[in-house]
Amino acid sequence: MPTYETMSFHLETERLVLRPWADSDAGDFRALLSERGNGTPPLEEARADIASLLAATATTGIALLPVQRRDEGDFIGYCGLIIGRSTLEEPEIAYELFQHAHGRGYATEAARAVLAAAAATGRERLWSTVRAWNAPSLRVLEKLGFARHHVSTDDRGEVVWLTRPLS
Repeated sequence: MPTYETMSFHLETERLVLRPWADSDAGDFRALLSERGNGTPPLEEARADIASLLAATATTGIALLPVQRRDEGDFIGYCGLIIGRSTLEEPEIAYELFQHAHGRGYATEAARAVLAAAAATGRERLWSTVRAWNAPSLRVLEKLGFARHHVSTDDRGEVVWLTRPLS
């Protein structure tokens, strides 16, 4: 199995900062998760999720990072690499932003920074899996050069698998 460099856990773009999680992110993370329409998770659950993300980062050397707007300093979502439905060798890029931050290019901007960080680890390819109904996320991935690989189905419907070479 090849060895990879650790991903940078602090990324900056023209408008955004991606950084490691802090316990103080729990309230914002909880509010973001509530936008999925499944209720608002308890604060302790959000804190436990953050602790799990930090533990996974320590183990894998890849990270899902909070995204803040540089000028405003506000948390608008997350973006980064996860194992998800893929592998540590070819992880998935994942992102989710508050609805009020949609349509402004933030997801594309954050994901471009994560792509560069992923390439710097020595990895050769990334995956992404997106629900077939999620046209905005599919557009972001297409802008980033991801191509459809295949479609699978699970108990929640169709999942589109996309891939992108990093070299």
